[in-house]
Amino acid sequence: MGKVVLAGIGATPIGEHWEKSLRDLMVEAALKALEDAGVEKNVVEAIFVGNMSSGYLQGQEHIGSLLATWLGIPGVAACKVEAACASGGAAFHNAFTAVKSGVYDCALALGVEKMTDAPTEYVTSALIMADDQEYTAFAGFSFVALNALVYKAYMEKYGARQEDIALFAVHDHEHAVHNPLAQYRRAVTLDAVLSSPLVADPIHLLECAPTGDGAAAALICSEEKARELGLTPEVEVAASTLATDVLSLHDRDDLTTLQATVRAAKKAYRMAGIGPEDVDIVELHDAFTILGVIHLEDLGFAKKGEGWKLVKEGEIEPGGKIPANLMGGLKARGHPVGATGLYEIYDVATQLLGRAGKNQVEGAEIGLAQNVGGVGGTVAVTILRRMR
Repeated sequence: MGKVVLAGIGATPIGEHWEKSLRDLMVEAALKALEDAGVEKNVVEAIFVGNMSSGYLQGQEHIGSLLATWLGIPGVAACKVEAACASGGAAFHNAFTAVKSGVYDCALALGVEKMTDAPTEYVTSALIMADDQEYTAFAGFSFVALNALVYKAYMEKYGARQEDIALFAVHDHEHAVHNPLAQYRRAVTLDAVLSSPLVADPIHLLECAPTGDGAAAALICSEEKARELGLTPEVEVAASTLATDVLSLHDRDDLTTLQATVRAAKKAYRMAGIGPEDVDIVELHDAFTILGVIHLEDLGFAKKGEGWKLVKEGEIEPGGKIPANLMGGLKARGHPVGATGLYEIYDVATQLLGRAGKNQVEGAEIGLAQNVGGVGGTVAVTILRRMR
């Protein structure tokens, strides 16, 4: 089959959107993607909406058809895609496979979540649904608590220090300052991170991604269709993969690696015909600082137990070995869970298109986005490549 190309991207700012509904956010992001592509909405043949908790938090399901209706294109194929926090990446994967297979010429992938309208206890209950309810929630675990187990296991196994791992949050905030879509556009110090309240020992509040509202979208087309529409595509979807692991931590042999990431990344590198050394920019799913460190290792950018060194030594900064999360990551850009995978793809595309402003990595040709559901129960990996 021919190439699949990124025709347009769109996103709303992430924040507390009290004045906007779930449908408002979806429609805004979708229209921005279509405007960016310079095409009419009738080119969309299929819609895949990534979302985790609309039924629980808004009392609204069937949001694929809802979006098609409010975009004014009823009749198109449309559905919701749910894979916990990896829902956005999974939605993009569905759109990619639909176009790559030739079933559709143009598909819209969109991620959305609205979290700040709900009481904290509702959001906490929604998030733990990403794990096995009968075993973890029943025992009193929260989603943060599960990641705290990963954090402790990593420090014990590799002798890493918390002050080095927590630097990931400092890094994210430094770059979010220059991202107009970011939820927290302010810098933080390491002392502030480590002195913030403990949420689940050893995780501090400022090591956690915030809850927020937002939507992001990507219009993807076959290269043939894009050129037929008069477009000059600049970014190719070189790979899109999805993999799973044993759902819950208590059934895994090693808490310090996410096998779903390893599997998805290997397939993605093979599909794109590249290796980790060829990636110029990466967006990691750092819902907690420890995950950012582990992802650097599982994606092949560092040896096991040494991901924190890349952070400490400045290798994830512009000009470093592997610039990462230069638009703020989940920690500072924000983490509206079902939308995060599309925000990551949006951020990678922004870099490849040269639109990242003060966060721009000069000459970036290949970017990777990694989106994680649960504590690695599902992982989506997307590789985008600048077209010459």
